[in-house]
Amino acid sequence: MKNPRYERFRILMRQFHRNHPWRLTNGLFIPHAYPDPNEYSLWDDVGFILNGRRVMVWWVHPRAKYLDEIARRAYEEAGTMPEDTAPWNDEKRCKRVGRSRKRVVTYRTQCWSEQMKAYFEQVDVIEERLSREGIDYEVRPSMVVRRYQWGIGVELCVPMKVRGVEGVRALVDLVGLLIRRRITLEVAFPAISH
Repeated sequence: MKNPRYERFRILMRQFHRNHPWRLTNGLFIPHAYPDPNEYSLWDDVGFILNGRRVMVWWVHPRAKYLDEIARRAYEEAGTMPEDTAPWNDEKRCKRVGRSRKRVVTYRTQCWSEQMKAYFEQVDVIEERLSREGIDYEVRPSMVVRRYQWGIGVELCVPMKVRGVEGVRALVDLVGLLIRRRITLEVAFPAISH
C-alpha cells in the first residue's frame, strides 16, 4: 500500500523541479567556488537530479564535527558571553543627493569592548588547549534523508577527501548509491562503522 503523504511529496518535488529549473554544471548544482582545487574541504553542498527530483546533499567531514564540538565545549567552559552593546551602535554615513536630501551610503560599526575581546581571547585559548589534549567525542558515519516539497535533502557525515569538482562528483556518486540502497554506510566505510 502506498503512503499518500510520500506520493504527494513525490508529485510536488517533480512539479517544483519542472517549474524552477536548476542551472547545472555537468549535471551538478554546485553553489560554491573552488579557488584552490588542491585544497581538501571539511564540508560541502551539492545538488543533482535523481528520477526527475532534486537531491541536495549537505556533506560534512567527521573532523569538522569534532572541531565544532571543541568550539561548543570551549564556549561552554568560558561561561556566558558578557553584555556588550557596542557592536550594535551603528553610525550612519550619509551622502548628499540634492539640496536638502541625504542618502545613507554606509554604516560604521563600533569596535568590541575590552570585555568582549577578553572573552573571545579566552575562548581561543580554551579551544587550543582542548585541541592539544583531545576530547572524548566519537563521530561515526551517518546519513539523514528528509523529504521536502522542493526535493530530497541528505545530511551526510562521512570521512571522504573532497577536493574540487572531482571530489564533489565522487560524493554525488556515493549519495546516489546510498539513496537507491545499492550500498550501506557499513559497507562503504567498514572500518569506521563499528
